[in-house]
Amino acid sequence: MKTLYKSVLVLDPSSSHHGKKRDVILDDSKIMDIGPSLQLSRGKVVEAKQLVMSHGWMDTYAHFRDPGEEAFEDLSSGRSAAQAGGFKYVALAPSTQPPVDHKSSVERLVNSNRTSLVQCIPLGALSAGLKGEQLAEHFDMHASGAKAFSDDKCNVSAGLMLRALEYVKGFDGLIMSFPHDPSIAPGGQIHEGVTSVHMGVKGLPEVAEELRLIRDIELLRYSQSRLHITMISTARSVDLVRKAKKEGLRITCGVSAHHLMFSDQDCADFDSVYKVMPPLRTKTHQKALIQGIKDGTIDVVCSDHRPWDREHKTLEFEYASEGMAGIQTTFQMVYASLQDHLTIAEIIALFTTKPAQLFGMALPPLEAGSPAPVTVVSLSEDSDFEAGQWASKSIFHPMYNQRLKGKIYA
Repeated sequence: MKTLYKSVLVLDPSSSHHGKKRDVILDDSKIMDIGPSLQLSRGKVVEAKQLVMSHGWMDTYAHFRDPGEEAFEDLSSGRSAAQAGGFKYVALAPSTQPPVDHKSSVERLVNSNRTSLVQCIPLGALSAGLKGEQLAEHFDMHASGAKAFSDDKCNVSAGLMLRALEYVKGFDGLIMSFPHDPSIAPGGQIHEGVTSVHMGVKGLPEVAEELRLIRDIELLRYSQSRLHITMISTARSVDLVRKAKKEGLRITCGVSAHHLMFSDQDCADFDSVYKVMPPLRTKTHQKALIQGIKDGTIDVVCSDHRPWDREHKTLEFEYASEGMAGIQTTFQMVYASLQDHLTIAEIIALFTTKPAQLFGMALPPLEAGSPAPVTVVSLSEDSDFEAGQWASKSIFHPMYNQRLKGKIYA
């Protein structure tokens, strides 16, 4: 069914309509017509305040847990949650059971895209079986459609990381790294600081992240390859990436939406929904992350969507699993956190042009007749994340049954 959206702010630097308010007619999220004062004889008309249209959004890191852990999330429910969150593309962590460590696993995801509105971007495993012993089949996976290689949040030795960085140079591949040294504070629960002391739980110091980041930057400098840090959480990490970029190293990095909105103080009541990895840091670190986005040090924002069931989250804080199911609320949390610091065009770029550059994906201009999939959101309306509108199998997210500004229309 065709839908006419009235007075939509178009955000696409490659479009002649960029920064202008236009009427837009969509059919299955494809642009049928765009211009001033359009009419539609048959179909639906949407008139709302502060409507914004951009390319379909991209989530640069999420877990759908399929195959092997479909009880937490599967491709169908994950795609439904992503669509409800405004995402057209979702880069999926390879840490499934079995992991995505060979071309047939990549092809399975690519083939599943043929009948789905939400497209999965395959990320291949860095090591075979995620065991950290030998490299996985990077070239074969790349040829089959894998956009990058990561061992998710598993520990990767310096030697293996260096071999991976050097190997993918042959086809200008991208290595993803999660900066955490598990030997620094085994069993750490939350950010090491005042809150962890008051709670009486073992803390995770910043140095566990920063040491691993320093190591990987040094390996990148030596190899002259490409590296993306999936998410950082400390002020010094921001500074380390900033300096590496100024040096000319081919490094990019991301941050999760929940690290922009929540802090370690939210853990004080032992609510395991706030238990994530990396841990939520202090508001001082949070301010540094926001500054990193403002000055371009941080390139993208991801959901780090990691759904769990009750058996893994409704436990004592110490024993609860790390992660929250946030893909449906990612934009709203980012908008709430950044609206006083960035323009809406700059916020939208974190979900469109910047992740497209990261994965080497071309975005056609948003023009009449363009096949480009789009996302339309109202910045003035609220989204209610209550049970009837929650698409993920997992309800473990701070905004479940809450309300946030920003309503997804297409």
